[in-house]
Amino acid sequence: MQFKFSKAAIIHTKAVTRKYLRNDLRDKLSQAKISVQLCALALLFALITSGVIILFRLTLNWAQVYTLAEATHFTDTVSDWRTYLPILGALLIWLVAGIGSKRYRRMGIAYVLHRFKLHYGKVPLPSAAGQFFQALIALVANFSVGKEGPAIHLGAVSASFLAEKFKLPDNSVRIMCASGIAAGIAAIFNAPLAAVLFVFEVIVREYKIHYFFPIMLSAICGALSSQLVFGNIHEYDLINVTRIPLDQYPILAIGGIVLGCTAALFNHSLLKMTAIGQHWPLIYRLMIAAVITTLIGLILPQALGSGDLAIEAAISEHPSLWFLGALLVAKIIATIAAISFGIPGGLIGPLYGIGALIGAMLALVSAIFFPSIAPYVGLYTVIGMTAMMGVCLSAPLAALVALLELTNDAAIILPAMFVTIPAFLIAYQGFNTNSVFLKQLDIMGLGYKVPPVNLGLQKKGVRALMDKRFVIVNDDNDLLLEVMKRAQGRPVMVRNADNKIEMLSLEMQSFEDKTTLSRHLMHGVADTATLNEVYELLSLKRSGEVYIYQNNTNNVVGVISWANLWQEIRSGQV
Repeated sequence: MQFKFSKAAIIHTKAVTRKYLRNDLRDKLSQAKISVQLCALALLFALITSGVIILFRLTLNWAQVYTLAEATHFTDTVSDWRTYLPILGALLIWLVAGIGSKRYRRMGIAYVLHRFKLHYGKVPLPSAAGQFFQALIALVANFSVGKEGPAIHLGAVSASFLAEKFKLPDNSVRIMCASGIAAGIAAIFNAPLAAVLFVFEVIVREYKIHYFFPIMLSAICGALSSQLVFGNIHEYDLINVTRIPLDQYPILAIGGIVLGCTAALFNHSLLKMTAIGQHWPLIYRLMIAAVITTLIGLILPQALGSGDLAIEAAISEHPSLWFLGALLVAKIIATIAAISFGIPGGLIGPLYGIGALIGAMLALVSAIFFPSIAPYVGLYTVIGMTAMMGVCLSAPLAALVALLELTNDAAIILPAMFVTIPAFLIAYQGFNTNSVFLKQLDIMGLGYKVPPVNLGLQKKGVRALMDKRFVIVNDDNDLLLEVMKRAQGRPVMVRNADNKIEMLSLEMQSFEDKTTLSRHLMHGVADTATLNEVYELLSLKRSGEVYIYQNNTNNVVGVISWANLWQEIRSGQV
């Protein structure tokens, strides 16, 4: 016996199947649990994010062929056009910023942190173009900024935009954003483990296992993409790192104190100048940064750029102590001028340059009194880089692992840890230093603090708790009481004449021994929202219900009551 199905029936069956699979996927992603689906999506988004970062790197490398040729000599004469690159770059950044809307001018790591904490990592897509081109101009123009800034911003935008297009629950959008950031950092530095740790220490600021695997997969994807295009290159593996004997560790401790004081002074100066220039017109701030950078470049061109030229000077043979000191001051001034006055870019590269110079100077000064230290200048340089990044960004573990991957030498681990501890304690307890990104957010008036209860509720989507066993009927007074009696405990909702949804409940009139209907209006919440949005609606009265809709309010898919939400909170699952 053969059964024949019409074409319309087959199409309907496929549509129903696709809808079921989509809803099943959203149900799984709404849970605060690790899943294959979550990891697969993170990997897919990481591939696209890595492509964006690779494009950025290729464009930057192509442009720097012309602007960094014979870099240490491009400001030898006033007539050399490359001398005025910072001024030209500032004008171009201002023009590019003027093209877009003022709403999307904010960018950088601090802004991404704000969006991650308060908006589930949803970074506006229009800000991506501004970040791409403005950061590219800043790096090509030799401002003292790092390339991790655009990598983090572009990674966050790419992943969160794709997650929203896929209509993922907001709790999963946040995970995708963190994963995109990890992919961006890994693709720019070829340092996947450091990327994972940076995301947890600086962006997420807590550890959850269902975050870990998507972030780790994305970092792997970013690093492999970088290796496929640029090769398995470790940026600082040319630094000669020699294992230091134990009898020199007391000298390292003194170095840690010096590094802690310097990092605290740098953070304080940077934030002070940021606060001063916060309300100045953009063109004024950009031009001040450009003029300062140009003047420094005329005297000490090694102070310009991300930090590579400063590192080269630090590890060069027989560097002059006075020259390194002058270069350190120039590098600090150039970095503060660029970052505090709004030049788009990151801070890690310049911190590496500053830390390398401090480390080399500590080694040279120590070698005057203890000549046996002379062979360890390279190690001191790397230790200085680790401590400066770890203290200024409040990310000591990420800093340590980053330099481990970038130098490809495990000899730095123990001495770098030993130096970072006193540096961190001196800066944070002695000088009351804090993460530069959090302080920048305070200055800009952007929030980042979320109460623990809300933070826990943000980790679960509404589909994880909603009751799918409900009844919804049209407003017909003659039938509502009968519907309620037959609902068998299921929530009953009615769509009134104004197309608004009300919850029905039975009330017993004791003095008349009669059952009557009561009804109250309900708020609707999209099925991509988290339990935090439900909490915000119901917590004032600590009673009531909300309905969950998919795509539009005519498609109700579930109900969440205050009783169920409160039980979830008390269970400790959020």
